Amino acid sequence: MAGIVSYGSYVPYRRLKRSAIAAVLGTPAGKGERAIASFDEDSVSMAVEAARDALKAAPPGDVQALIFATTTPPYAEKLSAAVIGAAAMLPAEIRASDMTGSVRAGLSALLQGADAIGGGARRALVAIGDCRLAAPEGKAEQTTGDGAVAFVLGAERVIAEIEASASLTREFLDSWRAQGERFSHSWEERFTLTQAHSPLLGTVIKNVLEKAKVAPGDLSKVILDAPNARAAEEIARALKIDPAKFSDSFALTVGQTGAAHAGLMLAAALPSAKPGDRILVATVADGADAILLRVTPANAGFKPVHSVGRMIESKGDVSYANYLKWREILPTEPPRRPDPDRPAGPPMMRSEKWKFGFIGSRCTNCGTPQLPPQLVCVKCHQRGKMEPYGFADRTAKIATYAIDRLAYSLNPPTVNVVLDFAGGGRFLCEMTDCEPDKVAIGDEVEMTFRRLFTADGVNNYFWKARPRR
Repeated sequence: MAGIVSYGSYVPYRRLKRSAIAAVLGTPAGKGERAIASFDEDSVSMAVEAARDALKAAPPGDVQALIFATTTPPYAEKLSAAVIGAAAMLPAEIRASDMTGSVRAGLSALLQGADAIGGGARRALVAIGDCRLAAPEGKAEQTTGDGAVAFVLGAERVIAEIEASASLTREFLDSWRAQGERFSHSWEERFTLTQAHSPLLGTVIKNVLEKAKVAPGDLSKVILDAPNARAAEEIARALKIDPAKFSDSFALTVGQTGAAHAGLMLAAALPSAKPGDRILVATVADGADAILLRVTPANAGFKPVHSVGRMIESKGDVSYANYLKWREILPTEPPRRPDPDRPAGPPMMRSEKWKFGFIGSRCTNCGTPQLPPQLVCVKCHQRGKMEPYGFADRTAKIATYAIDRLAYSLNPPTVNVVLDFAGGGRFLCEMTDCEPDKVAIGDEVEMTFRRLFTADGVNNYFWKARPRR
């Protein structure tokens, strides 16, 4: 039976306090804060973070299917899953696809991944990320958030098996965004709550429980992803589910993360789940999907690389003005430097392992690691004695740094650092998720996959350093 073999999650470092929004716009202040993808992050880069963590417990070479789900793809016409596959060092011989168009895409992708396992695939990687954008003064600006989650699915050594699933699809006007629009629209809540969300959620949950022959009282945890919290409350009353079993929706700490939300709540619930626990996950949008999972004894031995709770605690504030600049909602004058050139296709393809996987080289003659990858060793000068050597998972220390206040950036100043990697290797790169005046020589950093810039519609992804989270 198909199930979850491993998982990873990602909550960006930056937080925007809802009171900061209210202070600028003069609107009522909401409680708590929302997670904000940095100026150099998007749905793909966040999905890479989650996917790489998920793959640390499951060899990438076993993955035969990759599905990426989002409502905010960086390209309207280009396979975003290909970028994730390259950054996660997946084999080229995989089937890859993007799912988008609805926040329901996340749970639908998980079901598609399970279908791939049923069809004979050894492993399937489902990566889900969303960078939610909402119009200023709208309710969505206060309630949404950014984040990502990834699951490796398989039929062996599963930590949570899929006992049953159910789906419904019905056309109704809830949330929508036309081609060329930046912000989505939502219909009036009283209609969607009473006529759509509550009835659809109730029906799909009853269907999945009947398939598995499980009573509501047998559930250990319930994860309901609905745009309106009242829908979850009505379902709990109708099915007589103990409200104490409902998972934290992260409303005060992260916000509603779109397609990634149900999966992110599941990733937060799994570490404390016990063998035999049943977890119900359901989401509603343009219909509804529900999955019933049963936790296996293998879950006790699995520990996520980064827990959702720890990532929520690891944070730094961002001002509302900077958030508007990062999303290019507030136009600003760029530094008086030439705009960056569009990256060219041929060199990106030739250097794929270096650019996306951060794979350098190591001399087999003297053992010296070096990056970028070299043909001739910088130490012993032997030619053609190199082997691939990965740097993405290695920590490093800052050897020296410089702060550039004139470089092109949505978040000036740019911090450039020279890194000495553990085990050898020195490299010059940008630093992100940091406070420029707190950067110091000797600080320990880790690498993160980011978007350097976008030029002529092409996103230039590469690796940056960040303080260890």
